[in-house]
Amino acid sequence: MSEELYTQSGTRIYISKLPVTAKLEVTPADFASVQWQEVEGLYNVGELGAEQAVNEFELINSNWMLKSKGTRNGGTMTNQFIPLSLDPGQIIVQQAIDDNCKKYAIKVERGADCAAESVVTIAIGTPGVVAWPGHGLAANQPVIFTVEGGALPTELSAGTAYYVTSPDASGFSVSSAPGGAAIATTGAGTGTITATAAPSGMTDMFQALVLDGARSGGSKNDLYLRTYSFAVNGRIITI
Repeated sequence: MSEELYTQSGTRIYISKLPVTAKLEVTPADFASVQWQEVEGLYNVGELGAEQAVNEFELINSNWMLKSKGTRNGGTMTNQFIPLSLDPGQIIVQQAIDDNCKKYAIKVERGADCAAESVVTIAIGTPGVVAWPGHGLAANQPVIFTVEGGALPTELSAGTAYYVTSPDASGFSVSSAPGGAAIATTGAGTGTITATAAPSGMTDMFQALVLDGARSGGSKNDLYLRTYSFAVNGRIITI
């Protein structure tokens, strides 16, 4: 078993460009059509993870406490950003703060500095096949394509996260959501196409209420920061 160490370096946080329909038991498919916008200026990444209550019962006929699992709580992820008033991501965050009753989708991508990357070709087919010999990627691992001097097949968009499906030793297909149907391609694409895949299990997606936070204080040369928090609404999907 391979064990890797990752730092927070390269972590990116994205927010949906529009509110989403609130849903507690989300699945990967619920994020397939989300249009993401990166929130620039990330300075400090907050903790993210569910908490779960434990119910305790004292039984009259026993010296042991009987316990059962209670309600799960996704918690609140508190992050610090350098204020960038013209950044599209931070503008959406401000709009989300003002939307008191609306939920937004949030995506946290970690391990970007350790992402696998290679020049690839994309073949025409149903499904289309990405040729990347020895890629070592796992099913449902996120992958992003960029292109220089040409264009991707019309079914794919540069910078959009897709998910590995049907991987083998020489390549794989991609879907728009983890576990989704593989995408068919009608053109092989042109130019130099590069595929970048974040480490498996390092991307989290969830719905949240976006909360305002403190403007930092300090002495003369301390960095001025804004705190934005995401109150998790329901399940956190990890891919």
